[in-house]
Amino acid sequence: MDVEKFREMFLVEAAEHLQLMVEQLLKLDSDPEDRDAIDALFREAHSMKGMAATMEYHETARLAHHLEDELDHCRKLGRISGAEIDKFLEATDLLEVLLDDIGHGQPEHSVDGFFSDIAVQESEEEMDAADSNSLAVSPEERGRLIRLSLKEAVAAPGPRLLVLLKFLADCGTVHDPVPSVDELLLGDSSTSLTVRLETAWQPNDIQETLLQKFSELKEVSFLEEERQQALPTKEAHTQTVRIGTSLLDHFINLTGELITNRYQLQTAAKERDWNAVDEGVSHLTRLVKNLHHQVLQVRMVALDSLVGRLTRTVHDLSRSSGKEVQLKIEGTAIEVDRAIVEGLVAPLGHMLRNAVDHGIRKSGTISIKAWRERDQVMLQVADDGCGLDPDKIRQAAVAKGILTAGQAKVMREYDLFQLICQPGFSTAAQVTELSGRGVGMDVVKTAVEQLGGVLLIDSIPGTGTKITLKLPLSLAIIRALFVECDSMHIAMPITRVVQTVEIPSAEVQSSGKQLMLQHQDELLPLLSLRKILKLPKGSSLDPIPVVITDVLGRRVGLVVDRLLHQREIFVQRLPSPFDRIRGCSGATILGDGQIVFLLDLQSLLEKRRS
Repeated sequence: MDVEKFREMFLVEAAEHLQLMVEQLLKLDSDPEDRDAIDALFREAHSMKGMAATMEYHETARLAHHLEDELDHCRKLGRISGAEIDKFLEATDLLEVLLDDIGHGQPEHSVDGFFSDIAVQESEEEMDAADSNSLAVSPEERGRLIRLSLKEAVAAPGPRLLVLLKFLADCGTVHDPVPSVDELLLGDSSTSLTVRLETAWQPNDIQETLLQKFSELKEVSFLEEERQQALPTKEAHTQTVRIGTSLLDHFINLTGELITNRYQLQTAAKERDWNAVDEGVSHLTRLVKNLHHQVLQVRMVALDSLVGRLTRTVHDLSRSSGKEVQLKIEGTAIEVDRAIVEGLVAPLGHMLRNAVDHGIRKSGTISIKAWRERDQVMLQVADDGCGLDPDKIRQAAVAKGILTAGQAKVMREYDLFQLICQPGFSTAAQVTELSGRGVGMDVVKTAVEQLGGVLLIDSIPGTGTKITLKLPLSLAIIRALFVECDSMHIAMPITRVVQTVEIPSAEVQSSGKQLMLQHQDELLPLLSLRKILKLPKGSSLDPIPVVITDVLGRRVGLVVDRLLHQREIFVQRLPSPFDRIRGCSGATILGDGQIVFLLDLQSLLEKRRS
C-alpha cells in the first residue's frame, strides 16, 4: 500500500476527528451523563482507530483502540467521571504528538509510557484506598521545567544558551535540556532553552537572578502547568487547506480570462493599438482585483476554530488552580487571515492564564468577544476578577527603575497599565507556576505587534480587566498610506492611521519642549518622522502634513514631508538578518521596481524611549 499517497488526507481527517473528540470531552465535563456526547466520542475514537490501522500507523491505532475500549465501558455505564475525562484529554494530547510525527515523516512516539502511567496511577489509587500514605512524588522533587528565551537581536544565541545552561548547572541538577549541549555545540541557532532543574532555589529567586545577571534574556517562564505548550509544534496540519469546488471553478475561470487578456494585450502591443492596450490593462486590473479577493477567501478562516483550544485551556486551568471558571465566547464567526488565527493561539493562552491566576478569585467568568471595525478585527478578553492595582504598578515601576517617583505620581492609569507588558515586569509577590503577569503580557504584546496589531489594556480595581486586541484582517495584502520623508517614500498600514490632516503652523501649540496639536478636543503630541529616523532637518512647512495614529497606547500626530496616496500592497518579510531591524515590519516592490519599506512606528519609539 502506498501510504505516502494518502498521508495528507489522513492527517486532515484525523485532525478533525481529534478536534471533535476534545469538544465532546469538554461538553461532558459539564454534563457527565450526556449519552449522546459519549456515543459521539466513541464514534470519533472508532473512526480514528480504523483510519490509523488502515494506514499502518500502529501506535496511533493502539492508543485509539484503547480509548475505544474505555469509552465502550462508559457507554454501558451511561456516564463518565472527571478523572476519566482528564485521562482522555491527556490521550488526545498524545494523539496530537503522534499526528505531528506522521506529518513530519518521523517514526511515531511509543505509547507504552502512557499505558505504564495508567497502570501506575491505578496501582497508586489501589494503595491509597488501602493506606492513606501516598507515595507520590511532588513536582519540586522531580525538578521544575524552565524555559529561557533570548531577546530577538541577540547575536550568537547558541553560545549564550551554553552559558545559561552552565549557570543553571551551578544552581542545581539539569535534566533533558532542549536543545541539548551537543546540538548547541554543533551550531544550533535556537533562541530558547528548556530544561528541568532540580534545585533548592525558589522560582522567583531563579527568575530575578537570571534576568538581572543576563541582559540578553527576554523571558524566564515555568512550564509545570503548560504541558501542552511543551509538545512539538504542529506544523504539518497547517499545510493542507480544504477548498470548495465552486471556489476552484472560479479560479479556473479567472485563469482562462487572464490567458485571454494576455493574448489581447500581446496583439494590441504588436499592432501598436494603444486604445486596445488601455482597455486590456483596465480589464487586467479588474481580473487581478477579483483574483486577489478570491485568494483572500482561501486564506480566511473563522475565529471559532480557536474555541475548542480556548475551552480546553480554561478547563485545564480551572482544574489545576482549584477555581471555578466559566468561559463565554461570542462573535467568533468573523473570518480573518489563517496566519493571524494561528498567531493568536499563544497570546490568548497567556491572557487566559493571567486572568485565572491573577484576576479570578475563587470563581468567576472570562469573556472573549470579537467584532469588526472597518478593516480591523477587535478581539477582547475580559474577566470579572480583582483587576489591576495602579498603586502596586507604580511601586513596582519605581522599584525597577522604569519610572521616577515623580513620573509615577502623574502618569495616568491607562499608560500605567501598559507597563505590565515590559519584559520582566510583575507586581506579584511570588511567581506562580501558572503565569507571571509581566512576562506573559510581554509575550502577548510582542506576538500581537508581529501580527500588525495593537494591544490596549483597561482595568478597574475590584471589577475586572479588559484586554483588547486590534488586528488586521490579512497579513499578506494590505492597504497602506504612502508618505514622503527626506525624498524617501515610506508606507504605513492604513489600519494604524486614524486621520491625515494638513494644519497651519499657527495652530501648533507648545507645552515645555513638546509641540502639541489640538485634535477633536484633545491635545496630541507632535512627533517628527525625520527626527525619529535621525534624518537631516528639513525646510519649514506651512501647512504641516500630519498623520494621526495610535502608538504606545495613545494618539499622536506624526509630521511628514508630504502625504502621497493610498494603495494596496503585497507585504514581503525581509530576509535575515534584516528582519531584526527595529521600525521596519516588511517591504513592498512598486511597479517601477522601487522598494518601499513598511513603517513600524511602535517599535521605533520604544527603542528611542528605552
